[in-house]
Amino acid sequence: MTFKNVRHLVSAVLIAIASISVMMPEVASASEIRYVVNGVPVTSYDIARRAAFLRLQRRRGNTKELARQEMIDQALRTVEIRRLRINIPDSAVDQSYTNFAKTNRLSARQMDQILAQSGVTKRHFREFIRTQLGWSQALGRRFRTSGQLSEQDVVQRMLKDGGKKPTATEYMLQQVIFVVPNAERKSKLSKRKKEAQAMRNRFTGCGTTRQFAKGLIDVTVRDLGRVLEPELPPNWEKLIKATQPGAATKVQVTERGAEFIGICNAREVSNDRVAQMLFQNEGGQSEKAEELSSKYMAELKAKARIVKR
Repeated sequence: MTFKNVRHLVSAVLIAIASISVMMPEVASASEIRYVVNGVPVTSYDIARRAAFLRLQRRRGNTKELARQEMIDQALRTVEIRRLRINIPDSAVDQSYTNFAKTNRLSARQMDQILAQSGVTKRHFREFIRTQLGWSQALGRRFRTSGQLSEQDVVQRMLKDGGKKPTATEYMLQQVIFVVPNAERKSKLSKRKKEAQAMRNRFTGCGTTRQFAKGLIDVTVRDLGRVLEPELPPNWEKLIKATQPGAATKVQVTERGAEFIGICNAREVSNDRVAQMLFQNEGGQSEKAEELSSKYMAELKAKARIVKR
């Protein structure tokens, strides 16, 4: 199931949840390991949370058994996401979580309460979101190497249908991170955010950033290179688009600390790669993506070590 489909599904589920007026009983927190999937434990608690989620979806069949299978699949995907070194930041999960709530005219707090009452829990749902986001990226990597339509094929199809090559903004970006270790977040994050804001206010272009950073403790400057608009990370997309070249985005708190992105320059480009990316983003090969996801999972299961406890 693609993340796009999951979003529509969860929106419908949340509408149903919102009508619940009776508090569901709390589920005992005692948990035992039921499976070990390539070293990742799947507990009875995880399975119970997923079963609650399936009930909200009104899935037919043995929800407990379906929950077992889904949690095994999630563990397999988690291992693969780690192997590919795909990192889904908390900010991206937060954004998706908030969007789900807003779609159903709920506040984040209301959504927290609903998930708690239904037995799904906020934590379980957030991990579900994180895995779906990571799996989408893993599929994207596999998709690009699995015989999809080439850039030239996409352009030829567009031209044949009477279209023109699309254009997109290409950004040259630079990332500045004021690093805050996890153990020091409570004591230092606020101060580091102010320091990042002070440097951001002095930003006049990417050529002077490293000079400003000299002498500052635990400040990382990364040149992100050229990034096309469809490739912008979701948690930064709106801020980058709202920022003029030569300026920097607002400071955001992330899992790394406090950071901002400088827009070195931006320009409109029209080429075969843009056409291919937009074609994919518009769902031009959604059926092929679903097929690829199924094959990918079958490969992971065939190689997996799944131990039942």
